[in-house]
Amino acid sequence: MDRHNVETRVPLRAWNEEDVAFMRKALAEAEAAAEEGEVPVGAIIVWGGEVVAAAHNQRELLRDPTAHAEMIAITQAAAALGDWRLENCTLYVTLEPCPMCAGAIVQARIPRVVYGARDPKAGACESLYQITSDPRLNHRAEVVGGVLEENCRKILQEFFRRRRNQP
Repeated sequence: MDRHNVETRVPLRAWNEEDVAFMRKALAEAEAAAEEGEVPVGAIIVWGGEVVAAAHNQRELLRDPTAHAEMIAITQAAAALGDWRLENCTLYVTLEPCPMCAGAIVQARIPRVVYGARDPKAGACESLYQITSDPRLNHRAEVVGGVLEENCRKILQEFFRRRRNQP
């Protein structure tokens, strides 16, 4: 997909050093997920330069198909900030959000999403769908992709490689 500004989309910008530092924290969450046997996706939410939520996938542990890292982090951030509107927050996530998570981002009014690896099979910010920038919805988010992309992709590839090689 072309990363140029399109009239109906929020323009995409490059990341900065702060984004890299926060993505490293999201990667630490992804590593925790892998250690627990969960698909290694990690997410953090930052408000005012501080991490207010940190989560990783817990679908297996909770036996909940909605227990994606982003969903858990959004719930944590809303509780920490005392408001469901996360208007001054940035979500950092190691894998491009799926349609469910992108919908939650729109509902929570998160203005900025920074992700690591693209997801060509389920990505709903840029790859497959553009839910977070759809002009028909009541909220749009700036989306910045590819931050520590190789690191984020490798942790997923290694997880699935190990899983396939298990008896």
